[in-house]
Amino acid sequence: MPKRGKMYRETAAKYEKANLYEIEEAMKLAVETSRAKFDETIEVHIKLGVDGRHADQQVRGAIVLPHGTGKTKKVLVFAKGPKAAEAEAAGADYVGAEELAQKIQSENWFDFDVVVATPDMMGVVGRLGKILGPKGLMPNPKSGTVTMDVTKALQEIKAGKVEYRLDKTNIIHTPIGKASFGSEKLQDNFNALLEAVVNAKPAAAKGQ
Repeated sequence: MPKRGKMYRETAAKYEKANLYEIEEAMKLAVETSRAKFDETIEVHIKLGVDGRHADQQVRGAIVLPHGTGKTKKVLVFAKGPKAAEAEAAGADYVGAEELAQKIQSENWFDFDVVVATPDMMGVVGRLGKILGPKGLMPNPKSGTVTMDVTKALQEIKAGKVEYRLDKTNIIHTPIGKASFGSEKLQDNFNALLEAVVNAKPAAAKGQ
């Protein structure tokens, strides 16, 4: 076993792995045990009683957290004409069409965190599925990133909108803020996320 440093040992001593903590106490511990020199991101991992192998048991959606995520996201918008101009006015970091799709394909360009597309651009964006999909960047109507209302989509993303979706082991992994938020704001964000996930329970899912 490798020898652990003093900071690790002090942090580990603050909690018991076998304990189940109430949300309020868990958030306080998350803040107290944040010892890095940078502002750590606090993540939530939720195991669901569904089987994501079945299409009717998928859980996916998005929510604007009450206190945001503490991170400013770069947004790429696929749009043309008036919608492209609207996206630029609304604060999109990158706006374009075929030329941006080509840049992603040929230059392996990924200087963005979220992709938004108008429905008429999905023919172009669809060809990037094998590239954007594995990175979780593919636009989707359920998460509000395929829309004609690009202004609303951009406002929500910049305000701290997060997506949640199942991984292959039926677990959702989502950031809920920074350690500097403090336990109360983290708890607010957590409660909002949990409510959204519970409300998204598929009709075909059995149990909790």
